[in-house]
Amino acid sequence: MRAAGRAVRARLRDRIAASDPGLLRLTAGLRTVGAIALTVAVLSLFGADVHILVAGAIAAMVATFAIREKQLGPQAVTLALGLPVALASVSLGAVLNTRVVVGDAFFVVLIFCAVYGRRFGDRGTALGLIGFQVYFLSLFVGATVETLPELCGAIALAFCSSALMRFAVVPATPTGVLLRLRLAFRARLAQLVSAQADLLDAPAEEMDKALEAVREGTARLHETAMMIQGRLEEGTPDEAAARLVQRRIADAEIAAERLGLLLLTARTAERADTLTLHLPGAPAPSLAEPRMPDEAGATLRRDLRALHALVLKAGSGETGTGLAHVRNRLLGYRDEENLPPASAALQDVFRGIGEAARAVMGLRIALDGPQDESDDTPATARSREELDAEDAAIDGGGEDAAQEQTGLRRPTTRAAVQVAVGSSLAIIGGELLSTQRWYWAVLTCWIVFINTASTGEILVKGYRRLLGTVFGVVAGIVLAGLVGKHTWTAFALVLVLVFAMFYSAPLSYTLMSFFVTAMLGLLYTLLHTYSLDVLVLRIEETALGVACGVVAAALVLPVQTDRRTNELLETVLERLAEVTEAAVGQLSGGPADELLDRARDLDQALADLRAATQPLTHPVTPLRTRRNTARYVVALLETCAYHARTLAATAELLPTHPSIAADPRLRGAAGRTVRNIEAIAARVADEHADTRVETGPSIASLLGSDAGTPRYGRITDRVLRHLERLDEAVVGLARPLDVPVAAPKG
Repeated sequence: MRAAGRAVRARLRDRIAASDPGLLRLTAGLRTVGAIALTVAVLSLFGADVHILVAGAIAAMVATFAIREKQLGPQAVTLALGLPVALASVSLGAVLNTRVVVGDAFFVVLIFCAVYGRRFGDRGTALGLIGFQVYFLSLFVGATVETLPELCGAIALAFCSSALMRFAVVPATPTGVLLRLRLAFRARLAQLVSAQADLLDAPAEEMDKALEAVREGTARLHETAMMIQGRLEEGTPDEAAARLVQRRIADAEIAAERLGLLLLTARTAERADTLTLHLPGAPAPSLAEPRMPDEAGATLRRDLRALHALVLKAGSGETGTGLAHVRNRLLGYRDEENLPPASAALQDVFRGIGEAARAVMGLRIALDGPQDESDDTPATARSREELDAEDAAIDGGGEDAAQEQTGLRRPTTRAAVQVAVGSSLAIIGGELLSTQRWYWAVLTCWIVFINTASTGEILVKGYRRLLGTVFGVVAGIVLAGLVGKHTWTAFALVLVLVFAMFYSAPLSYTLMSFFVTAMLGLLYTLLHTYSLDVLVLRIEETALGVACGVVAAALVLPVQTDRRTNELLETVLERLAEVTEAAVGQLSGGPADELLDRARDLDQALADLRAATQPLTHPVTPLRTRRNTARYVVALLETCAYHARTLAATAELLPTHPSIAADPRLRGAAGRTVRNIEAIAARVADEHADTRVETGPSIASLLGSDAGTPRYGRITDRVLRHLERLDEAVVGLARPLDVPVAAPKG
């Protein structure tokens, strides 16, 4: 019974870790709800008026979610600085509340300063957010000079409550967050292996669904890897430890993605294109046969289950002879040991399982430290020696300083000017709709500019906020009717909605807006200002705020979506060229480079591009052809990034891996690929540029080799395959980006 209970708890823990990497959403929700509950409880003991209770609740929420630093020390400094900013903001709000023109002018100046402050990093962003939101709070509760002492006391209590929850009750140290992220990576890796096992047996009519699950699992694993990358510096004791974790996470991600591709290839009638794993909605290739051959299929199913179990044990501290036996068997496939009699494609899958098992062992060593080696087979011992040699070769490196834009070209300055203009329009229009609640239009205009960089992104975010607001108004009407005059029931529901708001925020902006608006219906009920007209006005003010934001973004220092995506596309191509050239250079015998850092820079640039193309790929966009083109280009770039990432990881093995040796011929053979990437980048930067993409013989033929290259020759067949696929994907980018393709010479 106890063992069964432990197993159930472990599965539940893994599911939670996979659904909320690092428990970041859960932590944010609990911390905010706790701060609000503590503030309201203390204020109620002193018999505070309901307006003061609402003000304290909002201040606690703002003090909690505004702080973004990762280290506890900087968080404490920002929170301490935020209190005087909040007190000054609410005092000015109370004084200027009745002075319409002066108050509106100050609000616009405050908005400009709050957005401009983002250029000073997380602290500037937090202080600007606190100043704006607390001024909004003063408008919402109708602050006056007479109520100012009570409001200041409530805000001070809210900041103290937030500090108590942040540093004592629900602490989140960088080391702890990174540990939970690594557990989430393990859980998502196990989920991906499980999805790949389902792909193995999926019938033809369910193949598309199984493939979509593998795509989703691959994307979620990559997302967690990027989250870990962003936490390594703060969460590890030194740079060497950070690079070790980075290396092992990259190895596991690459091995898992490659295994999925090999499985897909083994099931289909022809070689599966890597693009199939990255293009959403792409149909699965036709199956070679309905099911795997019985004997080989049974062995493959057993080994995928074994790999799944091995992944779940990695980082858990669990050991045992049975686990060692499973690990040894799977690692043997890397050295061609005990490969089942099967087709070449199926044997490649078994080799892929061996590579994945090796990556999992490396991950386990990085998370748990040295392991018991008493049960090692020769194949396992060789893998362990390779890992130890790689670990010893890891060394830190510096980073290049990014070139910063100045003047109105600086994003924070441009956004500050835009939001100030948009807010001015929102104030004017909002006053015409309602002289009492005009500030909702200003709040919406402010919010649609947060974390957006182009007119299209603002339009999409505004649409999502308006949609969530409409449905939230309906929910607010229902909840207000159910709650009636029961104050504490309303506060309890507010806490539930606040938690739901923070837990859903990273997943769906529409859903978050829904919870915010439903919560506001309850707050209006508490303030005894609730009516159907008020909630309908909320929709009207939200629509007005969205319109003002879009107009300001389109007319004042505009950044068109095309321009924004082209700039990011150019950056992705530049990073791709850098990674490819550096990896090929090292594989050719050149000096060592910080290849994994370069590969992660490429991944980050690609993530920025993917976010910027949302206006083009949104389901409601009327330009269907353009949407499909944007999706296809991003999928091709993800394919290129996968091959470049794998080349980088392989190149870093050169000093330690016995089966990989430098080959000077590679630099010349792969030069065409790098030139093609640079040609496409030049064309994206200038549509009139006279550049062309070259085609020609395969890279294997340029090396004087062919498909029969020995597995452990001077250059492994895997390196050749990745170079070939990268070259094909780069040429494939030419057509959707309107880059001419030159005919092969000769």
